[in-house]
Amino acid sequence: MVTGEVVGCVVSTVKEEGLRNVPLLVVQLIEKGQRTKMIVAADSTGQAGQGDFVYVIRAREASRIFRRPLVPSDASIVGFIDSYNLSIQNE
Repeated sequence: MVTGEVVGCVVSTVKEEGLRNVPLLVVQLIEKGQRTKMIVAADSTGQAGQGDFVYVIRAREASRIFRRPLVPSDASIVGFIDSYNLSIQNE
């Protein structure tokens, strides 16, 4: 599990059937207090928005969180972070 901040959304006119009605969001990962790479994650909560700090799971578990077969996702948002104990370094 990794943490990150939602920085945008992906607009897609055509999606795989398993991702229908699932928001795709751009998440900037945060590792050791540093902002690192950006990934696209499926929002399993359906509630995340720009500026939210979130938990992201990756790999096989990311598709299983939807509890339905054939969801092609290798990163999924599964929860929200209310606050951090350490400051995030902006670059």
